Amino acid sequence: AASVFPSQKPKSELVRTSLRLLTSSAYRLQSECRKALPAEPSPAPDMQLVTQQVIQCAYDIAKAAKQLVTITTKENNN
Repeated sequence: AASVFPSQKPKSELVRTSLRLLTSSAYRLQSECRKALPAEPSPAPDMQLVTQQVIQCAYDIAKAAKQLVTITTKENNN
């Protein structure tokens, strides 16, 4: 997201919201994936819960990306 909107604060609140969702979901995804590979001697993670969280993060990333494409397409057509 940073390379798409380099060092500029987007004017649109919708763009800012989508970028926040995209960024926070990517950080959450990274965190959830780390849980799947616990350091010894930690107890094994609940893989069903981790899987559900990874799916939710991926969904949120896709949703934010779709919002950004929709918004920027509309802005470029105006």
